[in-house]
Amino acid sequence: MSDIVDVAVIGGGPGGYVAAIRCAQLGLNTVCIDAWKNERGRASLGGTCLNVGCIPSKALLESSEQYFQVKHKISAHGIQIEGATVDVPAMIARKDKIVTTFTTGIASLFKKNKVQSVLGTGKLLKRADTDDAWCVEVKDGDNIQTIRAKYVIVATGSVPRQLPMVDIDNETILDNIGALALTDTPKRLGVVGAGVIGLEMGSVWRRLGSEVTILEAMPDFLMAADEQIAKEAKKIFSKEPGLVIQTGVEISSIKTGKKSVTVQYQDADGNKQKLDVDKLIVAIGRVPNTADLGVDENGLDLDERGFVFVDEYCRTNLTNVFAVGDVVRGPMLAHKASEEGVAVAEAIAVKEKGHQLNTQPVNFNVIPWVIYTAPEIAWVGKNEQELKKAGISYNVGQFPFIANGRARAMNAPTGFVKVLADAETDRVLGVHMIGPHVSELISEAVMAMGFSASSEDIACIVHAHPSLSEVLHEAALDVNDRALHI
Repeated sequence: MSDIVDVAVIGGGPGGYVAAIRCAQLGLNTVCIDAWKNERGRASLGGTCLNVGCIPSKALLESSEQYFQVKHKISAHGIQIEGATVDVPAMIARKDKIVTTFTTGIASLFKKNKVQSVLGTGKLLKRADTDDAWCVEVKDGDNIQTIRAKYVIVATGSVPRQLPMVDIDNETILDNIGALALTDTPKRLGVVGAGVIGLEMGSVWRRLGSEVTILEAMPDFLMAADEQIAKEAKKIFSKEPGLVIQTGVEISSIKTGKKSVTVQYQDADGNKQKLDVDKLIVAIGRVPNTADLGVDENGLDLDERGFVFVDEYCRTNLTNVFAVGDVVRGPMLAHKASEEGVAVAEAIAVKEKGHQLNTQPVNFNVIPWVIYTAPEIAWVGKNEQELKKAGISYNVGQFPFIANGRARAMNAPTGFVKVLADAETDRVLGVHMIGPHVSELISEAVMAMGFSASSEDIACIVHAHPSLSEVLHEAALDVNDRALHI
């Protein structure tokens, strides 16, 4: 490619492809470089999230939940279904079809917005002081080409963190890719890591009949969440048949046999334990993907944890080079990456095209977190531990789903909503939820916090009856001891 493009985006995940589309919408000549391939060897845009992460995992979570409801919960509605079975290959095929639909959809959006897609791994080359553009080397097998661009957006995402004592083969020892591709339900499934990926993948296969044991190194369960929410979640999950969660464990060895895995570990009380399983999912977090970026040659700064160093506007130490998403600081969330991609695209357009845009850095305090277990878990803003540590005086309002008519009608009365508000100003500082469909309910809290709402503001808004949203309404009322239905 001999011509200089305005923007080269390295990575086609939620940060990269959204940045590319927004750049193109703003009149910037844009190329998006990504190495993901489908089974036909063609580009499969969407990154980890769409190909082996957010979307396929939610497809399997939904399918497995439907089966679990039919098998164990639907009788509460007076419906009797005998002999229900699950076809795992058909479930996987449905998941794959959804992925293909959306990856081809992104390709169509690129075509519509005139974004050029280039297949391969992008490496940022060192730029001489006299050069007027960056060079990105793109390698796809033996095929190598160079793209020249005025601006570069690094959106290479993250990769699974590895356990030093075992290799991922995605046959017996699985990462998120292998966990999403199983064609049979393992009788015994082990999961190392009780984070989002571990809990969600454990949930899928437990619902389908696996005996699931989750081993977590941290001393407590879901330490990133509000402590009260985490305790409620563990209490609920511990009652589920076929699921065991152990925290505070220290793994000493993992040995694979022909058809099984043996995990030797020390439990929280210091006792030596052994776990024999048919499959083992390793889900101990993710690390930034900078392996092929050429940071040793181009001088791109990384921080002490290996993330690309950026300021609040996602600018790196290199002129006209930005970085977004999992490869930089902040939560590893697809929606965070997308918002950063938009912010960077608009900042470039202001500088390059003179657009009048109100460019602002992404506010991490109003980014929602969701875990798609059953019940779901969601939160935004500060939790009680953080407020106490910071010495901030606050009031708490709380309301349970068991007192909500819609939740009762759904036969899903577990969990609660909690609102934390500043004791002096009443401004909402955080909202924490565990219960049915809270992945959707949390958006109202995000909107409220985005506009600096008080708990009184939420309390004064009329909420539809009967609806799950009334639980948030009542929790907001409860901040000032005004809850009506408890």
